[in-house]
Amino acid sequence: MTRATYWLEHAWLGDRVEPGVLVEIADGRIGAVRTEVPAPPPGAEALRGLTLPGLANAHSHAFHRALRGTVQVGSGTFWTWREVMYSVADRLTPDTYHALARAVYAEMALAGITCVGEFHYVHHAHGGTPYADPNAMGEALIAAAAEAGIRITLLDTCYLAAGFDQAPNAHQLRFSDGSAEAWAERCAVLKERDHARIGAAIHSVRAVPADQLATVARFAEERRAPLHVHLSEQTAENDACLAAHGRTPTRLLADHGVLGPRTTGVHSTHLTDEDIALLGGSRTGTCMCPTTERDLADGIGPAVALQRAGSPLSLGSDSHAVIDLLEEARAMELNERLRTRTRGHWTAAALLRTATADGHAALGWDEAGRIEPGALADLTTIALDSVRTAGPEPRLGAETAVFAAGAADVRHTVVGGRQVVRDGAHTLVPDVPRALAAAVEALR
Repeated sequence: MTRATYWLEHAWLGDRVEPGVLVEIADGRIGAVRTEVPAPPPGAEALRGLTLPGLANAHSHAFHRALRGTVQVGSGTFWTWREVMYSVADRLTPDTYHALARAVYAEMALAGITCVGEFHYVHHAHGGTPYADPNAMGEALIAAAAEAGIRITLLDTCYLAAGFDQAPNAHQLRFSDGSAEAWAERCAVLKERDHARIGAAIHSVRAVPADQLATVARFAEERRAPLHVHLSEQTAENDACLAAHGRTPTRLLADHGVLGPRTTGVHSTHLTDEDIALLGGSRTGTCMCPTTERDLADGIGPAVALQRAGSPLSLGSDSHAVIDLLEEARAMELNERLRTRTRGHWTAAALLRTATADGHAALGWDEAGRIEPGALADLTTIALDSVRTAGPEPRLGAETAVFAAGAADVRHTVVGGRQVVRDGAHTLVPDVPRALAAAVEALR
C-alpha cells in the first residue's frame, strides 16, 4: 500500500477555507483529513497556498490546441473557423496526436486540471480507412493522459453525417464509422484503466441521424457511462433541425431517449424555454465553455436558467484558446453580469464546485472533486502570494481563486497522491513549452 501525507497551508473544504489541514493518503485515496494542524508534521510535504480539489476539464478537443494564435487573426464565424480546424485534423496520425495530446494534457496539469473529458472524433485514417487497431487514435489519447499524469474520460464520439440528410464530406470521413452500430462495435473494444474511463458522445444532431441517436444512448446506458453531446451551439443548427424534423435539437434528443442524469449537453447556447425545461427536468447536465464560446462568437448560454431548472453545470476549455479552468469559472459569472447588468449570480464556492465535484461527476468520476475521506487524492494548490493573489485574507481564498487567480498561479498538482506538478514545474514532462511547440510544428 502506497502512502503519502500532505500538509495544506490553507484548504477549501467545500463550504469554507481552513488553515492547517493534514491530508493522509493511501493507495490514491484520501484516508483522513485533519484540521487545526498549525505546522507540517515530520514526513508531511507542505503545499503552501490555497489547496482545492483537482479541477475537472469536462470538454476538450486536444488537437484544437494547434489552432491557438492562428484562428484569432482576422474576421470570420464559427463556420470559417471550422474549415481551419478540419485542415489540422487532416494532418493527425496516432503518433502526432499522441505527442500533441501529451503536451496539452501536461499544460492542463500545470493549470491544476487533474481530469479531462476528451470529446474524441478523429478515429480513422484518410478516407475513413480504419487503422490496424481501429482504436489507435483513442489509445493514443489514453496513453498521452497517463504520461502527463492526469485522468481521462475518453468520450468516444459518434459522427456520421455532414448535416441533416448529408453524407460526410471529405474531411469528415475520418470521423465516421458508417453507422451507430459500427461505432458501438468499435467502442466496445476500448478498455478502462486506473486513470481512464470510457464514455460516449453524440457529436451533434446534425452529425448523427435521428434514427441512430437511440443506439448511442443505449450503448451508454448499458454501461452506465457518461454521454455528452454538442447542443445548440449555433442558431444555424437549430434552424436546420427545425426544417428537417419540426423540432429543436433538445426536443429531438428527448424524443430519442438521449437526455438524462448521465448526459451532458455541451454549450447549450441557443435554447427555448421548453428546451431549458426539458434539460432541467431530466437532470441533463450542461457544460459551459465560456472562453471558447466568446472566442468563436457563439453567444452567452442561459446557464443561470438551466441550473435553476435542475441542470448541473460543469466547465470545459473546449478549443483551448486558453487552458484555465479558473478563467472559465470567472467568465461564466462575468458573462452573466454583462448580459443582465447585475452581479452575483453564483458565489465563488458555487463556481468552484462546477470546476471540481460537478465537473468530475459529468465525466463519471463521482468519487473525485472533494477533499474528504474516501475521495480520490487529487489536489490543486494556488499561490496566495503572486501579483494577482497577494493581499486578500486567506479566509477569502475561494473568492481570490475565482476572481483573481489563473492557471499561472498553480503551484502544485497532485493526482492519486502523486505530485505531478511541484513548484510550478511538471514532474513527468520536463519542458512542456518545448513539447507543445514541437507537437504543433509537426502538424504544419
